[in-house]
Amino acid sequence: MHTTCGGIDVKKVLYKIWKNTVLFYIGGMCYICLELLWRSWSHGAMFPVGGICFLLIGHIESFFPGLPQFPRAVLGAVLVTLVELVSGAFLNLYLGLNIWDYGTMAYNLLGQICPAFFFLWFFVSGAANLLDLGLRRMLFGEKRALAPLI
Repeated sequence: MHTTCGGIDVKKVLYKIWKNTVLFYIGGMCYICLELLWRSWSHGAMFPVGGICFLLIGHIESFFPGLPQFPRAVLGAVLVTLVELVSGAFLNLYLGLNIWDYGTMAYNLLGQICPAFFFLWFFVSGAANLLDLGLRRMLFGEKRALAPLI
C-alpha cells in the first residue's frame, strides 16, 4: 500500500495532525482548569483559545531551537497576549460575550489585554513549555532537550 500522495507522506501528515490534536486538547483542558482555579468559572470559548496558545508555546522550539527558558517564556507571554487580544476582540467586543474585561486595570488595551496579565502569562507560558516538553517525551517519544534557563 502506498503511503504517499503527490510526494507527501500521508502517514507523517496524519501523525502530525493527531499529535497536534492531542496537544490542543490537553492545552484547552489545562486552560479551562486554570480559569476554574483562578476565578471559579470559565467559558467554553476558552477551550480553543487555550489549545491554540498551548500549541503556539509548544512550537517555539521548532522556530527557535535551543532558545533558553527565560526568553522562551517571554515569547510565550507575547504569543498568549496576542491571542488574547485577537480572541477578546472577536469574542468580547464583536460577539459581545463579555468573557473577560480588563477595562479597570492600568494600561489596558480595549479592556482585552493589560500588563498585569502579560506577567501572569510569562509564568504560565514557562510552565506550559515544560508541560509540552514532558508530554512530547512521554506520549510521542520525542527527544527534545530541556533548554537552559537563560
